[in-house]
Amino acid sequence: MIPWRAGMVAVVLAALAGCATWRPPTDHGDESLRARAVSRSAHGVSVSASLLSADDSRQLLGVDIIAKGIQPVWLEIANGTESDLWLLRSGTGPDYFSPLEAAWTAHVRFGGDTNDRIDQRFEQVGVPAPVPAGQTRRGLLYLTPQPRRMVLNLDLFGDRLLVPISLILTVPGAEQDDQDLEMLEAASIPKVDHGDLDSLRTALESLPHCAGSVGVHGCGQPLNAVFVGSIEDIGAASSRRDFRRDLRQADQALRLFDRAPDFVARKHAPGASAIWIRAWLAPVTYRGKPIFVARVARPAGGRFADSDMLDLPLYGGIDEARDRLIQDAMYSGGLQAVGFLTSTGSIPRSHPAKTGDGSSYFTDGHRAVLFFETRPLAISDVQFLDWVPLVQQAEERARAPDEDGAVSPE
Repeated sequence: MIPWRAGMVAVVLAALAGCATWRPPTDHGDESLRARAVSRSAHGVSVSASLLSADDSRQLLGVDIIAKGIQPVWLEIANGTESDLWLLRSGTGPDYFSPLEAAWTAHVRFGGDTNDRIDQRFEQVGVPAPVPAGQTRRGLLYLTPQPRRMVLNLDLFGDRLLVPISLILTVPGAEQDDQDLEMLEAASIPKVDHGDLDSLRTALESLPHCAGSVGVHGCGQPLNAVFVGSIEDIGAASSRRDFRRDLRQADQALRLFDRAPDFVARKHAPGASAIWIRAWLAPVTYRGKPIFVARVARPAGGRFADSDMLDLPLYGGIDEARDRLIQDAMYSGGLQAVGFLTSTGSIPRSHPAKTGDGSSYFTDGHRAVLFFETRPLAISDVQFLDWVPLVQQAEERARAPDEDGAVSPE
């Protein structure tokens, strides 16, 4: 045989031998996954879930697919209703992978029958459908990895029945999350609970109007939003609109209630308008539910901004980001009500306010208050609180004379 041909044959044989290496995993059971699972029950349905580690993935699937950009989630559904229930997998988010789609990432070159067995394994351990009435089923979902925490949204559909359940899951082996530590510290501070909207409004109006920056005097960032609701409901709504937790070093410089933000999220959907949320747990609650006061903004340039910059300048039109967030919340299916408070007072574009860090902003002076409940809620279900007469104020501004003394046309 010609030497170069012999060498080529050797290379091909070696490649073939090295590619088809997948072996069916030995069934190790799910005891460790069950031990660290987070559980919740609603409307006769109990759900337990936990995230697989790389070792768990190798044991159950024969390959670490987390390294390939897919996070397996172990799920157990106990159906205590009288209706068969279907898990609406697409409701877990746009980053859901079907079993065969996930299996494709584990395929080996020239795998042949091996790839068929991989497909069969991924389907075999997937969550079965439906879950019959009075029975329990368990299996894997395939989602996109998250750095520390994952908000898992589950919608179980039956005959004229929808059971929504949200769980917050911890990524195995993840580094300690400073935001979670701050949350624990914040949870221990004294809180005053309010049981009616009038007293709540008074309490919210007394909250600080801006967050400061380390080493900077004056107002650092105006606070233009308040979130009211359980952490699960707020997390589910933001996750369904493609917000992801994204704490950066620059966020740590902001201070409110003598601490850095408890929660930072940014919109990560491809092509979506960039919106940032920096939020602090407030020392007040509403009917036992947490309240967050937040700075909602977008970087100058929006989706065209350089995302590699550590401290992007923020766009001065803070109302734009606030209003976009309200619309996002409406489409999340978790917004129950929205109202507005008078915060800083109107600041025109022609005379923007300066912050302590040298940036500027203009605003109509209103802070949005968003009330979140367990989904699903339709847009037509959203209640508008009559705290601030926005329409009347908009009409008054339209009729007000401009800087030249002219009155705006109706």
